[in-house]
Amino acid sequence: MKAVGYQKSLPIEAAESLVDFQIAKPEPTGRDIRVAVKAISVNPVDYKVRKRAEPPKGEYKILGFDAAGIVDAVGPDVSLFKLGEEVFYAGSNQRQGTNAEFHLVDERIVGKKPAALSFAEAAALPLTAITAWELLFDRLGVTLGKRFDPRTLLVIGGAGGVGSILIQLARRLTGLTVIATATRPDSQKWCLNLGAHAVVDHSLPIKEQITALNRDPIGLVASLNFTDQHYKDIADIIAPQGRFGLIDDPAEFNITVFKTKAVSIHWELMFTRSTFQTADMSAQGQLLNEVSDLIDKGILRTTLDQTFGLINAENLKRAHALLESGKSRGKIVLEGW
Repeated sequence: MKAVGYQKSLPIEAAESLVDFQIAKPEPTGRDIRVAVKAISVNPVDYKVRKRAEPPKGEYKILGFDAAGIVDAVGPDVSLFKLGEEVFYAGSNQRQGTNAEFHLVDERIVGKKPAALSFAEAAALPLTAITAWELLFDRLGVTLGKRFDPRTLLVIGGAGGVGSILIQLARRLTGLTVIATATRPDSQKWCLNLGAHAVVDHSLPIKEQITALNRDPIGLVASLNFTDQHYKDIADIIAPQGRFGLIDDPAEFNITVFKTKAVSIHWELMFTRSTFQTADMSAQGQLLNEVSDLIDKGILRTTLDQTFGLINAENLKRAHALLESGKSRGKIVLEGW
């Protein structure tokens, strides 16, 4: 089968940073299903892994987590899916990725693809939807439902993949006021179209902009990128007893600045359940089925922004380069072989 991967961790400009190659089709065992991959999306974690994780000499590492496709084969213990079903999911970081024609994934972290979406539109969603859902409802403890909530949620980096679905979840499924941050005018418009009540520019001092909006207290903060640059300002503006959630890897993060306000700190990593085979691992598959239902009901929408053509090394290099530039919004998808 066709696949895209690398043997050495190299800058994306290097010829061998990502290459096309052939590998044997994997066979499912246990609770694995084999998916014929129709579309994938690219996430910042892809280029972060490419930069730091070099495979054993002579072997290829296949990147990719998001995929949408068709169940092609099932392991002997599979009970949730049948051959021919259309699925979408974000795979585990403990095994080879989705940048391949066929991919093995544990059925417990797989959802049924939204019927209303194409494979490309569906592939944009899983990793970011899981991250945003877990961050909002599991880590920050927001109550699901449109009841009134007197707090404001501040989303740092609202135009990115996670921010694009987090804004929708918070606006459509809760009573929170939602303020997002974005720098470029097109990204700010993107956030407003997704449902943010207001947008501020995180390249400028945040506190003055938040104060000028005269909104409810910032009781919740979701820091999706550049946490090391903003966490001290956030400590200044967050309400006493607020909750601060983050997903990135800040080079500096001193939680003592939150102590006087008794702010709680919450890490979110969507790979935790699959990495540790937790007892509630199937919650991710259930979560994706819930997202799929919300999509089909027209409550949520895909966060696909750009399609980069066929799944191959050349197009994946373009996607990695754009993500590394920090100038992307929404999700980048590749489709077909």
